[in-house]
Amino acid sequence: MKEKIHPELHTVLVHCACGETWTTRSTKKELRIEICSKCHPFFTGKQKLVDSAGRVERFRQRYEKKKAAGSPAS
Repeated sequence: MKEKIHPELHTVLVHCACGETWTTRSTKKELRIEICSKCHPFFTGKQKLVDSAGRVERFRQRYEKKKAAGSPAS
C-alpha cells in the first residue's frame, strides 16, 4: 500500500441514544448515533406496518375482484 494516502484508524467508543455502547475502529475520534440494533424497531420485533394511504386495503380489494372474476361460477 502507498504510504500517507490512507486515513488513520482509531479505536473509538460508539454511543447510541438508547445507552448502548461498544468499541469499533473509525477515522473519527468519537461516534454518537441515534439508533442501533438494540433499539431499532426492525431488530426488536416492534416494527409496525404503517398504511397511511390505505394502499394495502386497496390492493386486497383489487386482488379479490380479479380472483372472483377469474374463477368459474358455481
